[in-house]
Amino acid sequence: GFLVSLGLLAVIAILVGWANLGIDFAGGTAVQLKFDKPLLIAEARKALDAHGLGAAELQEFPQDQKLLVRVKTETTIEEGVSKNIIQAFQAEFPDHGFVVDSSTSIGPTIGKKLQGDALIAVILSLAGIILYVAVRFEFRFGVAAAIATFHDVLGVLGIFFLLNQEITLLVVTALLTLA
Repeated sequence: GFLVSLGLLAVIAILVGWANLGIDFAGGTAVQLKFDKPLLIAEARKALDAHGLGAAELQEFPQDQKLLVRVKTETTIEEGVSKNIIQAFQAEFPDHGFVVDSSTSIGPTIGKKLQGDALIAVILSLAGIILYVAVRFEFRFGVAAAIATFHDVLGVLGIFFLLNQEITLLVVTALLTLA
């Protein structure tokens, strides 16, 4: 009961914009860099702070000497964010050669559209389960299966919300897998 309530709260928080949404849903920029030499994440954080990008989220892949930099921009898409990230590393680490593996920018309007599409996908998957089980067995079993699935999806979403984990398209994919 608690997890389902928390899941319902998470759905409301997502719709209102209080949840920790990834750049897929909130809008923002992600740049993945591959360095020639190893770079400590603490040094990368200092470089970004020095260039006004302190809100960036960093994820390192030390075995590949890669660094993923994500910056959420919830108002309008800032054209120069990826350029600013690249310039910050060029200025702070001129002896660390790097290449840009990937750069992605998602505007908040597209993020809202993806949010709506994800919600529709979850609802359609539940409706599909009800329909399949109703045709295959009995309608009441289909409803029971959908309620159980809905319970599981809300429970997992509630745990993500409680732990303040970022909700991304990958999380939605996992929820659809549960369904």
